[in-house]
Amino acid sequence: MPAPPPKLELLDLHGLTVDFSPDHIAKTKADFFASTGQRCSAFDVCVAKTWQSRTRALRLAGGAFADGDSPVHVCFFANTRHLMLAGAGAGFYGNCFYPVTVTCGSREVAAGEVLDVVRAVRNAKAKLAGDVARWAVGGFAQDPYELRFTYDSLFVSDWTRLGFLEADYGWGPPAHVVPFSYHPFMAVAVIGAPPAPKVGARVMTMCVEEAHLPEFREQMNAFASPAGK
Repeated sequence: MPAPPPKLELLDLHGLTVDFSPDHIAKTKADFFASTGQRCSAFDVCVAKTWQSRTRALRLAGGAFADGDSPVHVCFFANTRHLMLAGAGAGFYGNCFYPVTVTCGSREVAAGEVLDVVRAVRNAKAKLAGDVARWAVGGFAQDPYELRFTYDSLFVSDWTRLGFLEADYGWGPPAHVVPFSYHPFMAVAVIGAPPAPKVGARVMTMCVEEAHLPEFREQMNAFASPAGK
């Protein structure tokens, strides 16, 4: 018998949009390579910095996350076309993805360097092939990727390759594209791109309550500003 649907707690979430410069993203990628000998993507950097900024805001602005080391989660969806179809998917244009969840202590995410958070994201992605193989043969007694609709979780969606900014309906490409609606029980960040000729990444969020918004804005802007790091 399937489990009952999750109880959804409605959240009073507020929006924030921040542009990350290509220079800061490139510097973080270069620092990560120098530290680990491994490469990371702009997506990894954006996920890590947004998750860290949000976690710092939750801890510094008081409330349930101010003390102790509560677990925090970030969830995103990874492409598994190369794992699931294995060359047999010619002509298949539907979605083929698998949820990746990263869980760490709030103190670890908030206090560490952004490179440490990038490493946690990369480590979770590195397990993707093995996890998909286990899932395919029913190797999980309990679904470890059941979505958590709680304030300690952040959901990230990647819009960078959807082509929205290239769409022209007769009056030129759009200056800004955002989700039509956000669900008030899910803290969300959408990673896209700013309109041309600007380059870099645009992170559109609806993920913090009003009490945490000022600190979240400060943390995100610190990375986006010329002095950000």
